[in-house]
Amino acid sequence: MPFDFMENERLFRAAWLGTEIVRRKRHTLFTFGDTKLAYYLVCNDSTLPGDEMPPRGSGLVTITNGYIRIRRPLILTLHDGQGPFSNFVEHDAEQQAVQFLLARTAQFSHLRIENERSSRRTVTDSVAAAVERLNRQLDDEEDEDTAILTAPHQLGGVALLRYTAEKVWESAPSNVQELRERGFLPD
Repeated sequence: MPFDFMENERLFRAAWLGTEIVRRKRHTLFTFGDTKLAYYLVCNDSTLPGDEMPPRGSGLVTITNGYIRIRRPLILTLHDGQGPFSNFVEHDAEQQAVQFLLARTAQFSHLRIENERSSRRTVTDSVAAAVERLNRQLDDEEDEDTAILTAPHQLGGVALLRYTAEKVWESAPSNVQELRERGFLPD
């Protein structure tokens, strides 16, 4: 099935590269216990993956507010299994991309990762204008812990997965150091 593999890889690549982490949480994940990754997800609601984006300043934009709860983030190990993700995929278009990622990269060992959507609203705007407004709002509130993500229509779950994976990978060195300091790993 080389054709299916190539098509899945193409879909995954387009989905992964089509998402953007515009604003990141500034702190790393806790080594022990739970960490919440608050986010705003901004999606252009008037296109389908592969279609041309409408002109700047036009169209509908969906803004979803929520958080991703990561329980006991530990070290990633290479494995070809499915990670314990909950409530990330809403559309069939992103399911293949997510399965492709999880089957060919790292498994999130000992992690329970759950997405909780708080609210969703649709506004008449561009993605860039919505992101700019959210950035100003978060700056005014002095909020350094809420991310802003963007994704094409029906690929919001891929943006959330990408943000989660990158945050876990980014936090791994400090988590390993803390494990050493507490005597769980040799120096």
